Amino acid sequence: MTLNEINQRLIAIRRRCGSFCCAGLLALLACVSGRAMAAQTPDMAYGAYQRGLYQTAVNLALARLKTNPADAAAMALIGRVYAEGYAFGPHPKQSADWYRLAAEKGNEAAEFAWGMDLIEGFGTPKNVDKGKAWLTKAAATGNAEAQYNLGILTLSDGKGAIKPATFLAAAALFRQAAQGGNADAALSLGLLYQAGRGVPQDPAKAAKWFLVAAKGDNAPGMVEYGLAEFKGNGVPKSESSAANWLVKAANLGNPIAQDRIARLYAVGRALPLDRVAALKWYALAKAAGEQDAWLWQNLSTATPQQKAAAARQLHDYLNP
Repeated sequence: MTLNEINQRLIAIRRRCGSFCCAGLLALLACVSGRAMAAQTPDMAYGAYQRGLYQTAVNLALARLKTNPADAAAMALIGRVYAEGYAFGPHPKQSADWYRLAAEKGNEAAEFAWGMDLIEGFGTPKNVDKGKAWLTKAAATGNAEAQYNLGILTLSDGKGAIKPATFLAAAALFRQAAQGGNADAALSLGLLYQAGRGVPQDPAKAAKWFLVAAKGDNAPGMVEYGLAEFKGNGVPKSESSAANWLVKAANLGNPIAQDRIARLYAVGRALPLDRVAALKWYALAKAAGEQDAWLWQNLSTATPQQKAAAARQLHDYLNP
């Protein structure tokens, strides 16, 4: 695999999503000045947030701050609501200000969020070096999102290209993040093992990490593990299991998976021969930009009845 291919396949730095939205958010709400809140104390603000009562959540968090001005969890919750625009529309500056306050009080997830704000210039002047420093602080306490994004930053030269000399350091960060439950990091580590960049080339270890990513509901990880199983590359060959992973990824909207299962349906390999299903999945993949001359040629002989049936299936799929 070339450096350019790795660059294209590694996940770009993302705003707060993935594990930050679930496990990270729980940490954000449970951490006050670096200490977990007492388990027996109900978090009414978080409860309101969970129920979609975002204005109420903010009001309760503000009330907590009147009682305890050092309540970092309350600050971080307000920052999150402002960042996503749940109650008032997006307010980048207010979000960044609240995240900064929470980060300065030692809230781990806010340290990550504030670092990302600085790196992206979201609600605050862009400052990549300061942002990396905050990510490093969050990563040191085990924040998997911070570890993963530091790995991406380590690889990048700041101009969209990869620095080959940094693969070893990036692999170590991806490993830490993957062990902490970050599926994107598991995928990225698998790609490095697949290519032998920063780690010895090892198809079995690549497949292992692809499976970790796949089990974390990571669609590209499902594709990579499915293809490894289909070819028997680093894992026992199983076309039926591979097809199952590709179908899961296709239903998550991955165009590569959609194209591959269209091929399988078109020839009846690992999936039943079904040209109507092949047409449907090919249409979805093509709409997402996936080009496949072989598949286009194969399906060009579909009958008008098959095309009409595929159109109905596609309509039903897109309009459940």
